[in-house]
Amino acid sequence: MNKYEKDSLIFAIDFGTQSVRAAIFNKKGDTVAIEKEKYAPAYHSPKSGYAEQDPDYYLECLAKASRRLVEKNSELLPFLAGVSMSCFRDTAVFLDVNDKILRPAILWLDERQAKASEKLPIIHRILFRLVGMSETVRLNRKRTPAHWVKENQPEIWKKVAKYMNLSTYITMKLVGDYVDSPANYAGHFPINFKRRAWYRSDKHMKGRIFGIPKRLLPRLVNVHDTLGYITEDAEKQFGIPKGLKMFAIGSDKSSETLGLGALSDDVVAISYGTASSVEVTTKKYHDSELFLPAYPSVLPDRYNMEVQVYRGYWMLNWFSQEFAKSESLEAEIQHRLTLDILNEEMLAIPPGSDGLVLQPYWGPGLRRPLAKGAIIGFSDTHTRIHLYRAIIEGIAYALREGMENFEKRLGKKIKEIRIAGGGSQSDAICQITADIFGLPTSRVQTYETSLLGASVAGFLAAKQFASPEEAIKAMVHQTKTFYPNESNHRHYDYLFKEAYLLMYPSLKNIYKNIKEYGQKKN
Repeated sequence: MNKYEKDSLIFAIDFGTQSVRAAIFNKKGDTVAIEKEKYAPAYHSPKSGYAEQDPDYYLECLAKASRRLVEKNSELLPFLAGVSMSCFRDTAVFLDVNDKILRPAILWLDERQAKASEKLPIIHRILFRLVGMSETVRLNRKRTPAHWVKENQPEIWKKVAKYMNLSTYITMKLVGDYVDSPANYAGHFPINFKRRAWYRSDKHMKGRIFGIPKRLLPRLVNVHDTLGYITEDAEKQFGIPKGLKMFAIGSDKSSETLGLGALSDDVVAISYGTASSVEVTTKKYHDSELFLPAYPSVLPDRYNMEVQVYRGYWMLNWFSQEFAKSESLEAEIQHRLTLDILNEEMLAIPPGSDGLVLQPYWGPGLRRPLAKGAIIGFSDTHTRIHLYRAIIEGIAYALREGMENFEKRLGKKIKEIRIAGGGSQSDAICQITADIFGLPTSRVQTYETSLLGASVAGFLAAKQFASPEEAIKAMVHQTKTFYPNESNHRHYDYLFKEAYLLMYPSLKNIYKNIKEYGQKKN
């Protein structure tokens, strides 16, 4: 007798920046089966700072992973409740009237900036200036792919009939409809996050920042409603059974937060991924920071307050490429990862990196659009491994600052941390996090937390649990908790308050000068 019952499994898909994963989960949170397909390459850079990829390449990678999964586990297919998918955010896809791809997708990692010469109405500009939002609005407009294509490829923009996030394109190919979840639209799109809907008019003050006509955008379906059913063509391409429901879930970060079991507003989820973030789940809408919105959660009645370090743990790979040639050779000989060796070497450096403090703004942020990366406190005692540890500590400082802003807005203290992403696989990094925040920091049973969260949301959409709390109790299991070392926390607390938090106010005028220098140079 088969141990599974009808609707007792979920088919989960997770598109990450580096690879796609297809998996089958049960209602205990076990990964029954999983297949992964790494992108090679993750993206193309026709110019420095560009990050582009053919949207169909993601489909090809999904087809490889999902077909392997189905072929190896065909006996499980009758017990599937449906399909749930998480996907990385803010990646623009351009289609013509015949649904043909007009140009490569522009990824969230892309650093190009438009001139944003399409002027906003003067009354809007005045209002943004009065509330101190001019620079943030300017950066948002410059980083919107639609503006760049309008200015640099006007012949392509004239042909655009559909403009969407990558998640929508994948959904179109699976269910045959131009539809998506609002929880996939964090980024440079004209969405009212509180209402989980597009702004009603193209002339709306906030919506028109992005310059994307509403007629080009997909229909949004309520979170946990049905997006559609797997088509016959999709079954042929991906192996997923025809007629299976696909549920409206949401982005990788929100799925990850759910997969960590961070349901209440006194638990934060930290993601140490390519982009690093701190998130908290709330039932009531609160801006994450001044003028920085919260995003719709993968739960229909909740929001995710989020602060992101744009380049995050990308910085560790940057360090590895630029400063860790010997460790890379050693890793190749030992058949290990370079970062694992660096994490071991880092343990010889004391907490606080002997006074070396790093501000991790290697990429632009909405709250501080002029900020650059900065490192202070150098002396002749410092080594490159001090710098490596300072990067890890600096990212954690930035996320702690974000968490403390949450506490002010919520009027309550955070009690614990749940941690995910590549960095969370290191015990040393988890302990540093606990020491910097001064809070217990826990991992769960899998590093594939976006997949796990998408599965939890999928079972909830399929009405296999009565509440998110019941689903989390059944499916998410803490495996190891790191408790703060009080002595280390005192060191970090001092550097955080007396050095890190003072860096941006002290340097912001210098950043303005650097920006002006760059403009004059060009």
